Amino acid sequence: MEGQIVASFGRQFLVKTGKGATFSCVARGKKGGAACGDRVEIRTAESSGQGVIETILPRTALLHRSDAYREKLIAANITQVVIVAAAVPSFSEELINRCLAAAENQGLKVVIVLNKADLVQATRAAAEKVCLYRELGYVLLELSAMSDATPLLPYLSTQLSVLVGQSGMGKSTIINALLPEANRATASISIALDTGRHTTTHARLYELDEHSGIIDSPGLQEFGLYHMNNEELAWGFTEFRPYLGQCKFTDCRHMHEPGCALSEAVEEGRVSRRRFDSYHRLAVTTRTSTLA
Repeated sequence: MEGQIVASFGRQFLVKTGKGATFSCVARGKKGGAACGDRVEIRTAESSGQGVIETILPRTALLHRSDAYREKLIAANITQVVIVAAAVPSFSEELINRCLAAAENQGLKVVIVLNKADLVQATRAAAEKVCLYRELGYVLLELSAMSDATPLLPYLSTQLSVLVGQSGMGKSTIINALLPEANRATASISIALDTGRHTTTHARLYELDEHSGIIDSPGLQEFGLYHMNNEELAWGFTEFRPYLGQCKFTDCRHMHEPGCALSEAVEEGRVSRRRFDSYHRLAVTTRTSTLA
């Protein structure tokens, strides 16, 4: 039968069918290759509630990170990425840029949430850093999930969103604020997957309504983009696009080449130097560096 992966934990998955039944499943063969949000075909043993994923159906989108040796799937068939940052602990602007590039690569919508807005002094400083993204056209929303996360709801309507961000930014707090029953759902998944006490080490899909859902993903300390070449990376920085293809040399890497239209735009203040420097770090240095 056909279903959707609503939780993933290593090589184990919880699959929900169209009839509302859930099965604890493993992937057929040695390679998993499945992600939360995937539509799959499974073979089940009704009596035991166990199943095997036979086929992963074609995806509309896949958010993942990678290094030189492997890739880590985050979520499949999503339409939107919600990047969660907070004033405390301090967030990595580099991580935000990497997430944005990955989202743009898949053609996904983006919302950036600055959480813990009740910490006024710290939030004011953090807001100065992230205001750049609003200028670039991204939705930037300040809220305090501990008090009220409902300002986020309109942006989640009719979307399958995934929450991403560093550990401690408040992703799970947002989930629990929007869905108080999420704690109970998490406990039931831990039992179904035989993982014992719940931790935030697995992705979980929650239904907001008939047409909307949200995936809570584990906290990130790194976001490698080894699967993207330099041309794709440059395209992932939306403000670069008017200048791509306008350089003197068709194979310009936008580094130190003469006649680089993008470098000229930076020098003239039409493109943020912070973002240009971030692109350089991605393109020239390792794409899998650990983020503090």
